[in-house]
Parts: sequence; structure tokens; C-alpha cells
Amino acid sequence: MKNRLNGTLRREIGLWSAMTLVVANMVGTGVFTTSGFILKEVPDAQALLILWLIGGVFALAGALCYGELGAMLPQAGGEYAYLRRSFGPLPAFLSGWISLVVGFSAPIAAAAIAFAVYVLGEQSGQTAWFTLEAYGRRWVSITPVSIVAIGAVLLFSLVHYHSLRLGQWVQNGLTGFKVLFILLLGIGSFCFGNGDQQRVLALVDGVSGGFDSGAFAVSLIFVSFAYSGWNAAAYLGGEIRRPQRNLPLALLVGTLFVTVLYLLLNLAYVYALPVEAMQGMLNLGAGAATALFGPRIGVVVSWAIGLGLLSVISAMVMTGPRVYYAMARDGLFFQRIGSVDPDRNTPAQAIVFQAVIAVFMIISATFDSLLVYMGFTLSLSAMITVAGLIKMRLTEPHLDRPYKTWGYPLTPLIFIGGNLWITVYSIASRPVATLYGMGTIALGIGMYFLFHRQQVVARARGANGVPVPCQWCAVERNHDLEQ
Repeated sequence: MKNRLNGTLRREIGLWSAMTLVVANMVGTGVFTTSGFILKEVPDAQALLILWLIGGVFALAGALCYGELGAMLPQAGGEYAYLRRSFGPLPAFLSGWISLVVGFSAPIAAAAIAFAVYVLGEQSGQTAWFTLEAYGRRWVSITPVSIVAIGAVLLFSLVHYHSLRLGQWVQNGLTGFKVLFILLLGIGSFCFGNGDQQRVLALVDGVSGGFDSGAFAVSLIFVSFAYSGWNAAAYLGGEIRRPQRNLPLALLVGTLFVTVLYLLLNLAYVYALPVEAMQGMLNLGAGAATALFGPRIGVVVSWAIGLGLLSVISAMVMTGPRVYYAMARDGLFFQRIGSVDPDRNTPAQAIVFQAVIAVFMIISATFDSLLVYMGFTLSLSAMITVAGLIKMRLTEPHLDRPYKTWGYPLTPLIFIGGNLWITVYSIASRPVATLYGMGTIALGIGMYFLFHRQQVVARARGANGVPVPCQWCAVERNHDLEQ
């Protein structure tokens, strides 16, 4: 990835690469880890598949909406560009802030924890070496799992700090391995695995009843985490060739493919294990493989899943700092984060900053709390972005729309309604995790006004004869020129 943040982005990404980007960002920790937590909330295999299908429908609805936004505003930044046009600079800044904390640092922490559990085993790695408790809550916990997870974060931070060439080599190798492994696991389960066909056939015997709507909504948080990344191509809108056509297609086809893949893998889980055995199981992929192929293959699969999860950590460590670096260069973040190591030509300060946040999340949160925190906060951001689509349909009908959302206005209303349902029940059932999400947003608002004040001071100094440029104003002008 060439450092182009000081110049003009070139449109070098074709349709196939854009679709691959969507698939690569979506298929990560979630598909191997979240179904066990879902079955704790809704202990029914049929409900599990329904949830994954509904999650796919929500993701497809979001992809269709983002397709219109991306074709209409084919710029780098994705949600930042869309929200700036629809609701102004504050919501746009908050989307970037959420990307910093929730979009990258929290997924890095979650993937690192999952990696450590798959490598050490779910039970052997949970012994607490040090804990800090106060007010009835455990604030800090040091376990073998957290040590291995921290080690993974630091290792990949060092790799991507070292050089872009080394980082790309490591990332490409891990991603290729992950894709091949998932295909072998999904197909091999039904071809060679020792599972129970009756559990699969029972899924079509009729619709189960009695689902608690609150538990169902909370389960959708876990599902939405697994589907996160469906909007990945939107962030590279300024680099995709023929974006009016290729960007919507990449979002739609990539999301549809992953939806089918997720349903296939969850069918394999049901084929392998009864619901009671899956409930609360974090390393579900390894547990299913053990039931299907025996303990030796289960150990191999557990290690293979762990290696696959490393690609998620590497991808986030590689891409995230470039976002913070760009924000800092535009005057929207701490100036030091916008520096580049002169010898390595990497955003060293941004990489270190992200690693610190991820390590803090590893030692202060459990895996399922991280999932609720991420799902709740990201749902809010995406929901407001899609609401901006409706607003621009009403206030700016003259804008050129090469692609229009299929099923409008039903499609955006489905997406907003589904995410609103998730949000309401998240607040009711998981108030602590959602409180952290609201605190993250509130802190982002404070950061926005801090940087805004710095820009006011910069303009005042310029008026007194000290020519300090207003970076925020420059960003505004550049975005206007792109229109």
C-alpha cells in the first residue's frame, strides 16, 4: 500500500478486487466465535439459522443503500464523506472517531482474544494471574489468554511498523491461507464429517415459537459484528474504477456471497454438535471439527482457525493507522499521530497509538462485552448514514444518482428499523456495554470541539500576522472541489 495521503488518490481498484476486499473484511472472527454466544441467548438451532439469515438481509439492505451513496459520492472515506454531505462536519467527525475506537481497535482486541483462546484452549487460558475489581466489576484481568492476545497485537504492530513491504507479505500470506482453510472446512464437514443429519433435517420441520424478542435482538448484535465489513469498499470510493457501477456491485455481490458462506458454516455447526454443547462455546469452529473428524483433527483445525484470525489482526493493524494518520494530517486529530517514521516510511505514532488502545481493551473487557460494545456503536453509525440517504433524497433530488437503491424507501427503512431494534434492546439488556458505546460517542463530541477550537485559534493567529492554515477549512474546500 503506497503512501498517497499527501497526493491525489488514483482509481486503480477494479470490480473483482473491490468484491474481494468486501469478503476479506467480513470473514473474520465472528463466523468462528459468535454462534455459541447466540445460542446462550436463543437456545434453538432453527433460530440460529434465522438470525444469520436476518443479519444477512440487514447487511444486504445496508449494502444497497451504501451503493447509492458511493455511486453518488465516489470519494475516499466512506461514511465520513456521506455524513459530511448529509448532516455536516460533526457527525462526519464522529464517524471517523468511531472508526478509530470501534472500527479498528476493538476488533483487533476481539480477534486477538479469540486467537489466544483457540491456541491455548478455552479452559486452560482463563486462570487469572492478576485482577483489579471495584464497585462489583472486574476492571482489569491478566490471564494467559490476555498475555497471548497482547503478544499478537504487539507482534503485528512491530511487523507493520517495520516496513510496508514486510506487512504486505505477511498479510497476503495469511489471507490466502484463511480463504483456503474456510473452503476446506465448510465443504469437508458435509463430505467427510461424522455429524447428525437429523439435526439438519429438523430445521425444516416447522417454525419454532416462543422466542424472546429481547434475546433475539441481543443475538442480532453478535450477528451484526460477524457481518461488519460489508461496507469496506465504500472507504475506497476514491480509488475504485468506474465507481458508479463497480462500487454498488462490489458491496452487493460481496455481501451476498458472505451471507451464503455464513449460512453454510452454521449448518455445519448444527450438523456437528447439539445446541446444548454449542452454548457459550467461544472456539466453536474447533469444537465442531473435533466432533466431526476426531480430537486430532480438532486440534489441527483449532490452530488453523487461530492462524486465520491472525489475518484479521494484521489487516486491522495495517489499515487502521492510515485513517488516523489522514485525520491528523487534515488537522482533525493529534498532530503527532500524523507523523511518518523517516527510515521506515510508516505511520509509526499511529500504529503505537492503536496498539495501546487495543491492549487496554484486551485487559479490561471480556470477549462478549466487546462484541456488544462494537455491534451497538457500529449499528448507530451505519443507521445514521442510511438516514442521510433518505435526507438527501428529499433535500437534494437534483444530485446525479447513477445507481438508486433497489426497493427504496422500503430497503433503507428495513435497515434503519432493524438497527434501531438492536439498539433499543442493547440499551435495555446490556446497559454497561452500551454505556461505554455512548461514552465513546460523547468523548468524540468533546474531541471534535477541541479540534474545532484549535482551528479557530489558528485562524486568529493568521489574522494577527502569523500565517497558520486552517486545516479543517482546507478539508472542507477539498471535499467541495471533489463534488
